[in-house]
Amino acid sequence: MALLTPQDLENLSVQLEENDATIKKVTGLDVRGICGELYGTKPDSQKIGIIPISSGEGIIGNFASSLLFIAQYFGLNGFITEHPDITGYYEAVSQGADIILMADDHMFVAHNLRNGRIASNHVATGVIYAEIASRFREATSKDILVIGLGRVGYAGAAHLVRKGFNVYACDPNRAFLEKAVQELGISPYCREDRKRFSMVFEATPNPDTISEGMIEERCLVSTPGIPCGLPPEIGRKYRVDLVMEPLVIGVASMLYSVM
Repeated sequence: MALLTPQDLENLSVQLEENDATIKKVTGLDVRGICGELYGTKPDSQKIGIIPISSGEGIIGNFASSLLFIAQYFGLNGFITEHPDITGYYEAVSQGADIILMADDHMFVAHNLRNGRIASNHVATGVIYAEIASRFREATSKDILVIGLGRVGYAGAAHLVRKGFNVYACDPNRAFLEKAVQELGISPYCREDRKRFSMVFEATPNPDTISEGMIEERCLVSTPGIPCGLPPEIGRKYRVDLVMEPLVIGVASMLYSVM
C-alpha cells in the first residue's frame, strides 16, 4: 500500500463518521462492534504511547496527532512522546504505556507490553476491511472478490478463506496470485468468466481497478486503498456502498487485536 501523506489525514473525524454510518447501514454494526466481535476484546482504559519515528522518509505530519485522536475516540488514554525513536520508546515505557504505537517506512505496529501481543498494520487492515466486506447484509452468495494480493490483500484473503467464503482474486503480479492460489486455495478471477460479485475487498494503491463487469448492482466495496479503485461513475450506476478511509479503521483493528 502507498505511504500516507498529511493530506490523507485531513478531516479524519468526518471521514470516520461517514464510513461508520455506511458500515452500520450495510452490516448492522459500527467499527467498534465489528472489532469487538472479531477479536473478542474491548477497550479497558489501556494507556497508549505513541512514538514518532524519524527514520527513512521521516515523520509524517499529523500522523502522531491522528493516532492520538483514534486512541481517544475508542475510549483509550493516549499520549505522544516528547522525543522520537529510542528516546521516545524509553519515555513511553517510563510513563506506563500499556500499548505502543510506532511506524517507520516499512512497518506500523501496535505492541501490548502487558500481554506481549503485537500487530502489524498491513495484517490488521487487511483483516478488518475483508471482515467488513464479508458482512454485507445484501450479499447474494458466499462469493467474494479480492483485488490486490500484496501484504494487505493477502492478509484479508487469508481471513476470508478461514471464514469459509469462496474467495476469487486478481493481481497483475503473477507471482503474488500464484502464491495465494497455492497457499490459500483461492480461485483466480478471470474477466472472461463474466462473474459478478456483491462483495469486493480492494487492496491496491491504484485507481480504477474495479470495472463494470466485476460487480453486481447493490454491492459493497471495502477498500483501504488510496486512491480509490472504484470509479465514481460505476459506483453511482451500480448503487455501490463504499467503505474507504485512510487510517482509523485499520488502527482500530490493530488496537482491538492486541488488547
